[in-house]
Amino acid sequence: MRTPHCTIVARAAAFRKAPTLTEALLWQALRGSRLGTPFRRQVVLGRYIVDFLAPRAKLVLEVDGEVHAQRVAADARRDRDLARMGYRVLRLPRALVQERTAEAVARVAAALAEGG
Repeated sequence: MRTPHCTIVARAAAFRKAPTLTEALLWQALRGSRLGTPFRRQVVLGRYIVDFLAPRAKLVLEVDGEVHAQRVAADARRDRDLARMGYRVLRLPRALVQERTAEAVARVAAALAEGG
């Protein structure tokens, strides 16, 4: 029988293999330490899979689509749990990443500068 941890790790791996358009756009701007720090994508942190993680900066990036408008309380709980683990969370609206990618990347760069 598979343990829950094995299941979440497998899900994260599947997410890495099939990124959304928005995740792929943002990943092109983040990969290869382009902002001065390495990022990983679809990382397991505790019981969560986060979209992007800058481990050294302890910064989590989440790309939020329309479904998150109905998940405000759940997202707030998740952010608090991640904060208890020592991570800062930056949420980027999907539309911002798709339509104004440079602005989204500037927000990430500002969050990195604030944290370090």
